[in-house]
Amino acid sequence: MAGKNPQRGDHALEVLWRIDEAYPEARVELRFSTPLELLVATILSAQCTDRRVNEVTKTLFVDYPSARSYADAGLDQLEAAVRSTGFFRQKAKNIKACCGDIVEHQGGEVPSTMDELTSLAGVGRKTASVLLAVAFDTPAIAVDTHCRRVSQRLGLTCEDNPDKVEADLKGLYPEDRWADVTRLFIWHGRYTCKSRRPLCEQCALPDTCPWYADNGA
Repeated sequence: MAGKNPQRGDHALEVLWRIDEAYPEARVELRFSTPLELLVATILSAQCTDRRVNEVTKTLFVDYPSARSYADAGLDQLEAAVRSTGFFRQKAKNIKACCGDIVEHQGGEVPSTMDELTSLAGVGRKTASVLLAVAFDTPAIAVDTHCRRVSQRLGLTCEDNPDKVEADLKGLYPEDRWADVTRLFIWHGRYTCKSRRPLCEQCALPDTCPWYADNGA
């Protein structure tokens, strides 16, 4: 595991400190007021911008205020409500099935453990980690495409599988910083360390970034 190397551990802490200093405004951009709202918004955010999700959920959360309301909704109706987020059929199916599980097995309340969350239909480890870190203040690292890309470019992991990337990051950072890793790495990947055209000239990390040394200098 990456965290077994003390030098890499020092590098990891330096990276996190610099990103934290560079983005004082970094935050979770999905708008929500309850764990259920965050769960639905996170499902909708796959292959979709947070801005678009927030536009959709302004009315969605009013029309569907509970897990029961999603579970009882007609699938066609739910598909129409989330259509503009893309992949709307699968997303509507996942939301309806997930909320059905919440009603049937969790008393209508979103559970707060990894095992319970990932037992819900359509909820993977990344989505569960978002819920744990953001809604329940429980140490967790959510590895999305941004977090994975940033971790690889900065030499924090050689893995491509999100679960293995997560394990490497957890070996490098103390539990009380795991939620910060998620928030800051996603923000850095979204706005600076972009996939196709990273803004290296605006980055706070070029002198400590292996990817920049090989590709950007």
